[in-house]
Amino acid sequence: MSESAQAEQPRLGSVTCASRSGFHRMAYWEWGDPANDRVLLCVHGLTRSGRDFDHVARALQGDYRVICPDVAGRGRSDWLIDPANYIVPQYVADMVALVARLQARQIDWIGTSMGGLIGMVLAGTAAASPGLRPDRGVWGLGRAPDVPLGRMVFNDIGPALDLDGLGRIADYVGEASRFKNFADAVAYVRSTSEGFGPHDEQGWTELTEHVFNQQDGEWVKHYDLRLAQPFASQTPEALAGAERVLWRAWEHLPGPVLVLRGQDSDILPASVAQEMLQRNPQARCVEFAGVGHAPTLRSPDQIAAVRDFLLA
Repeated sequence: MSESAQAEQPRLGSVTCASRSGFHRMAYWEWGDPANDRVLLCVHGLTRSGRDFDHVARALQGDYRVICPDVAGRGRSDWLIDPANYIVPQYVADMVALVARLQARQIDWIGTSMGGLIGMVLAGTAAASPGLRPDRGVWGLGRAPDVPLGRMVFNDIGPALDLDGLGRIADYVGEASRFKNFADAVAYVRSTSEGFGPHDEQGWTELTEHVFNQQDGEWVKHYDLRLAQPFASQTPEALAGAERVLWRAWEHLPGPVLVLRGQDSDILPASVAQEMLQRNPQARCVEFAGVGHAPTLRSPDQIAAVRDFLLA
């Protein structure tokens, strides 16, 4: 990668979205030619930000206009008035607003963890799968406008929701961690994100700098801690219902699908990944050794797997 590419920074934009409690602004990071109508939409995990995709965006900005939103309640986006709206259906509605703004000829998708679930539901809603009520679509969202979805990458996530893995994440989502210096914030991210796999010191620094903000002389998490409330209140019955919806959406995805999996993942078990391949013949899977949840799409092999699939 050239020094000029290393130094390049994304442009910051925003789109106005609506929830049951009013309007909010969702920020997004944009790479590449703003006139390019071939868009790659990259959506991050539960407590992360759109800047997680800096490396893969730099690698693909010559082929795509790369858009990396900060999902509501995170990064540069507004926090929601009612924390009960920090749920996948709201995030899907926000993405529909963003898609309408982009006016793309084709949208390919990379979704890490939560970002994959959002993409799965969005695709299922747009497809209006047979057997779903046509006035309600997927998850009761109603019929989405035409979304020109193409190839989709699901990064360490699938339709089956592992309770143990979700519980591990829930343990730290609502923690109000505050640090006097940035080095301590880096150490915290390193300790809670071991599943990201091995990274050098610069890597951990970059994985921290966009998820902690300096406030009143301390480093604090970038997201609204209240997003843990609906996440922690999920019941086994609700998760089972969500799984049924997600599997149906998975089986009706519109185009080729790539599943990325950390071999040590506690969110996407190998058995679930195998079932995903069986239930969607357009899907294939690439695994990364020494990685859990989730591959960060920063290393050359991970970027190459994504690039080769999207540009095939």
